[in-house]
Amino acid sequence: MRFFGLKSCDTCRKAQKALAGQEVEVIDVRADGVSDADRAAMIAAFGEAVLNKRSTTWRQLSAAEQAQDLDVLLKAHPTLIKRPVIDLNGVWYQGWTKDVQQAVGAN
Repeated sequence: MRFFGLKSCDTCRKAQKALAGQEVEVIDVRADGVSDADRAAMIAAFGEAVLNKRSTTWRQLSAAEQAQDLDVLLKAHPTLIKRPVIDLNGVWYQGWTKDVQQAVGAN
């Protein structure tokens, strides 16, 4: 399982705690970045919903920047990814809802 999040994100920390005991590769989107292939897979799985439009980063962007292609925007600002994102054997999950928790086997 690969877990994309931020160290400073409360929801991500809660999710990681619930996943303790499982083999999880944690990828900090700010510190580690997101590969082109992973970014493309996230966009394919979630479309426009991949963006966290309530984030401070989003609100600080100009209208022109917000209108950029998703891939270009997320490459420049990986913290715009709505978190956490979990890749479990090629199946992508976003957020930390009850459905996601059940699907990934969280405690």
